[in-house]
Amino acid sequence: MALIAVLAVVEGVLRSAELPQPLLAVIAVLAALPTVLWRRILPLAMLVLAMVPFTLLLPDSTLYTSLFVMVNVYALFRWGSGRDLVLGSAALAASLGLTFVRGGGLEDLIGGFGLLVSVVLLGITFRFRAASRHRGLERIRMREREHLARDLHDTVAHHVSAIAIRAQAGLAVAPRDPRAAEDALRVIEAEAATTLSELRSMVRVLRQDDAAELAPSPRLGDIEQLAGTRPGGTTVSVTVEGDDSSIPPPVAAAVFRLAQESVTNALRHARQVSRVDVLVVADDGGVRVSVTNDGDLAASPAPGFGIIGMMERAALLGGTCQAGPMSGGGWAVTAVLPRVGWAL
Repeated sequence: MALIAVLAVVEGVLRSAELPQPLLAVIAVLAALPTVLWRRILPLAMLVLAMVPFTLLLPDSTLYTSLFVMVNVYALFRWGSGRDLVLGSAALAASLGLTFVRGGGLEDLIGGFGLLVSVVLLGITFRFRAASRHRGLERIRMREREHLARDLHDTVAHHVSAIAIRAQAGLAVAPRDPRAAEDALRVIEAEAATTLSELRSMVRVLRQDDAAELAPSPRLGDIEQLAGTRPGGTTVSVTVEGDDSSIPPPVAAAVFRLAQESVTNALRHARQVSRVDVLVVADDGGVRVSVTNDGDLAASPAPGFGIIGMMERAALLGGTCQAGPMSGGGWAVTAVLPRVGWAL
């Protein structure tokens, strides 16, 4: 603004002989110049205020420095609303038409139109570029939220479910066997400590803590930790076949979460379940995960977040995940993660 103001004064002095009203022309530029300060929040109003002195009041004493109005034209098509664009386009067309009617030649009309079109296209280009970038950021935020939701569901929810199941079992047997209630409290304490550790790990990752990069991610061999006998007598058996070292850590972690969530769902939702079998096979084709149980299905109108999260995990690695009842009874979760899915 300071540079344009100085140039307007210099131009007014140098062109004083050819301009009918050089002083008023300089004053008009200096008066209209502050409109650029509010060009983003009030683009249409600032454009109209900047055009009035040159189009209506001083059509014959226009300085070259008055071309700063093109900044307001750009701002209109960069930040203006749809209504502002329509009204501003009409005002610009009327200004060009008025200039031609007042004696402006065809060359001036074509030159002015070309300049306006160039500035308008520039504003529209940057407008759509910014909108595209905004949509891209929103997609990234959505994927990050989905990733965080999956991790919360597959880690924290797993341990909280174990706490709830153990607490229910402890309450059921406490009147008959006080030691069983004590054992349940020990398990709840251990699961709660694990849950806090998982939460701290996730917070470190979200805060980009360097220590989080050093924390080992689950491997295929860690799936064997799911084996054991749960409260109520449910037995979880785990079989892992294949070379664990050839599986990338992100894929191994995803397989672990798939198996973990499948076991958790079986323990939480299946009725009268006595056995849960987990089979993980890693070969040259990829990794196959199969989790079956012999419980009765608890009817649900739609898949829960756990199943949706498992399907999303598999899809991100180029694989598939299916869950549904078996023909002979029970429930099965099958996931296939081909090696081509994580080749990049």
